[in-house]
Amino acid sequence: MNKAPYRFRLGLATALICALASAASAQEPKPVPMPEPTVPEVFTLEGQFVRIAYNNEGFVTLGYRTANYSLGQEWMLLDVGMTLRHGAKAQVVKRDAVSVKTPDGAVVPLATQKEYMSVDLRGIQMMAEATRDSISYFPPGVVRPCVLAFFADPESRTVSFDQVELNDQTGCVGRLYFRIPGGIKVGQHWLIVRFSGGVVEVPFRILTKEEEKELRKRWPEIKKEHEAGL
Repeated sequence: MNKAPYRFRLGLATALICALASAASAQEPKPVPMPEPTVPEVFTLEGQFVRIAYNNEGFVTLGYRTANYSLGQEWMLLDVGMTLRHGAKAQVVKRDAVSVKTPDGAVVPLATQKEYMSVDLRGIQMMAEATRDSISYFPPGVVRPCVLAFFADPESRTVSFDQVELNDQTGCVGRLYFRIPGGIKVGQHWLIVRFSGGVVEVPFRILTKEEEKELRKRWPEIKKEHEAGL
């Protein structure tokens, strides 16, 4: 993975996922446009609700099953991992460098610890525990774990931080929370992370029930075609 070219490659499988909406109406198919990031990067599929995107500097993994099942809710929970590519200079990623872009084009910043403490999120946290996907897909050189500690619960006796220190040997994992105005909607979303030398945009689509059904049905085929394209 470290030798992948610095360019964007969605592949045939991504096109299939983004066209799942057409399967919901066999008589009048309405294909969904392929997601088009605004930056050069590589994008891969690791699970039905697990995505990876990276450039020659930053590497981000994403699990969004909980968010997909939170349609209409105001708070979005994402399981996220971050590291740096081999040889990239160690750096600090601050809270304001992380955001989510919604289908209507709005960019929602990562919530603050104060906002997080003002609401009861135990419902989606319990859902996340029950439906968690592994996001530990890091380059081979990553040998040490660490925590994305942007949020902390008082009962855990931990402390939240407004930044995380990254290097090419450490993979940091944690839950990120976003307050989505008007609630989570079906459609194309992006997790955006600004590194010191560039931006990584991880595309993820909140699916309708029909789209999810089609994804489950065709997942082995989609995964196989995607890997062949890489």
